[in-house]
Amino acid sequence: MKHLAGSPELLALERLIEQAGSKLCPEIVTHIQCDGQTLPLWCLSLGTRRLDAPAIGYFGGVHGVERIGSQVLIAYLNNLVQRLSWDSSLHSLLEKVRLVFVPIVNPGGFLRGTRANPDGIDLMRHAPIDAEHRVPWPLGGQRLSSRLPWFRGHANEALAPEAEALFRVVRERLHSHPFSMAVDCHSGFGFQDRLWFPYARSHQPFPQLAEAYALNELFQRTYPHHDFYAIEPQSLSYTTHGDVWDYLYDELRECQPTHTFLPFTLEMGSWMWMKKNPRQLFNPLGLFNPLLPHRHTRVLRRHLTWFDFMQQASLSHQAWLPSNVQRGALHDAALDLWYRKST
Repeated sequence: MKHLAGSPELLALERLIEQAGSKLCPEIVTHIQCDGQTLPLWCLSLGTRRLDAPAIGYFGGVHGVERIGSQVLIAYLNNLVQRLSWDSSLHSLLEKVRLVFVPIVNPGGFLRGTRANPDGIDLMRHAPIDAEHRVPWPLGGQRLSSRLPWFRGHANEALAPEAEALFRVVRERLHSHPFSMAVDCHSGFGFQDRLWFPYARSHQPFPQLAEAYALNELFQRTYPHHDFYAIEPQSLSYTTHGDVWDYLYDELRECQPTHTFLPFTLEMGSWMWMKKNPRQLFNPLGLFNPLLPHRHTRVLRRHLTWFDFMQQASLSHQAWLPSNVQRGALHDAALDLWYRKST
């Protein structure tokens, strides 16, 4: 493999791929052209390929300035690779669960140090879906110019290659399974880490609200002292056009209504890092990433519990998914927790 070019994160990922050898199944989904370089967009797989097994997708690096998300996933991938040499329980799990990683969705943005891709498109505002009502401008997505932030791309034009590749991975490697989950790692909002689920385009509850509530309750019972996360619909914070996970969720719901797909956006609260180290405000990357070494190390291990929990919850999803009898009560409890309190 001779693709070693690009950002430090891409170099670290490719070194890990070389070191892992046959323990990982790597694939270049597409190539991205940026500033005279050809950058690979990697997808890495572990575990079973049986279509009746549960599947989990781990995604990061959608925004080139939010580097910590990719760093967290690369560190977690390294953890898994190292454990494969001695951890029989991990081998047993991987016989029953499929893991899919796209740690750097936007390699051109990483190379340039920009939120957008090399064409100025914000990939989290780019899906062909509009919000159901007015969104905050320009935060919710705008089509005026790529010179302004949160540019969605022009209407009716082809998808950006990064988005097309991401959609293809999700459709082929997650949507093909009756049960799947995803986590997309971001940073930059608030003083608390959040796990957002759809919708970003609407204040209406999404169809599998009972499943999201059941998973939240399972996590809180299992880790009562792990109070890092606010698990909630994204619309409680703000709404947007073009959200990738809204679009992919609705697409699966229309094509395979009996499948369960629970996509989460992990929004790491970077305001905590700035509060504890105000000098980060003078560094462009400091708005989105922990700069002090001890804090950076802490963040790299902070989310291992959630990543492992997703695997165990996926493996045993039939034990906690709501039955038809339970669904109504759980849906109503979720409305009380997340929606009715805000009205």
